[in-house]
Amino acid sequence: MSKENQHKLHLEFSDNTLLSALVGPHDRHLSRIEQRLGVSVALRGNNIVITGSEPEASYAKAAIRYLYSQLVKGFSVDTEEVESAVRMATATASLSAESSQSGNQDEMSIATKRRMVFPRSNHQAEYMQALKAHDLVFGLGPAGTGKTYLAVAVGVSMLLSGMVERIVLSRPAVEAGERLGFLPGDMREKVDPYLRPLYDALHDMLPGDQVQKRLANGEIEVAPLAFMRGRTLSNAFVILDEAQNTTSAQMKMFLTRLGPNSRMVITGDLTQIDLPGGITSGLWEAVRILKNVEGIKFIEFDEKDVVRHHLVSSIVKAYASDVMHNTSSHVKSHERSK
Repeated sequence: MSKENQHKLHLEFSDNTLLSALVGPHDRHLSRIEQRLGVSVALRGNNIVITGSEPEASYAKAAIRYLYSQLVKGFSVDTEEVESAVRMATATASLSAESSQSGNQDEMSIATKRRMVFPRSNHQAEYMQALKAHDLVFGLGPAGTGKTYLAVAVGVSMLLSGMVERIVLSRPAVEAGERLGFLPGDMREKVDPYLRPLYDALHDMLPGDQVQKRLANGEIEVAPLAFMRGRTLSNAFVILDEAQNTTSAQMKMFLTRLGPNSRMVITGDLTQIDLPGGITSGLWEAVRILKNVEGIKFIEFDEKDVVRHHLVSSIVKAYASDVMHNTSSHVKSHERSK
């Protein structure tokens, strides 16, 4: 990069204790920002100097100012938070340092008993807004984009505020056929491994004793999809996870459980369907049939929304590219064979 194209941006911070937490051990957080944006970030006293081309230098400034604002509010900063700050800063060209401090992350944040949950990408912010505004929301996209986690956070928030009386969490057990009889143990031992991600999300939002108490009194229910038949789910926040592995009949059955004063969230990844060959995914069919129905909101995530290790985003993108390439090659081969 030529010196003519370099920009030098300065940030000054008044609290050296917070500044130390911002830069991280051995300047680890600044190094991650350098790596992700291709800029130079130097700590000089209580100042940070960013050197790099535009718009990357401005993105780095926006990310750093946002991270400092989180520390001021009492939240911690770790590698995951640094990744999300960079991702938010680069999501749109119009995102500036000022908007990162007062933007949709703060507006959409949710306080649960154990942590503050906020969106880490524009799609996540749109998703959280949809969860609060619509009775039926579909969250579609790859693993690690926060589809289920954010839905659980919103559900817990609504339960604690009294907006709903209970949370119902469900997912297909094993495969769409739910062949639980082949597994060892009683019913709970059979299904718990497949419901574990839902339990994990709950324990992130509520103290363990509260999770157990609410499970015992029915305020929170975690159950395989087979248990939903014949029920009307009223005054509830209902989540169906891994919905790509439902059959058409199962999806229709679940959707028609929606009762008065209830919210329903359907999450899944249409690239990870585990159904046997020849069986249509209920999620795929629901998206096709319901896409124009008023009152239903569809939010689609992509690799930019992945909030796990930064390599996961690259892995998801590589697989998606490979699928597109192979699909195109298959279509061309089929046309030539005609």
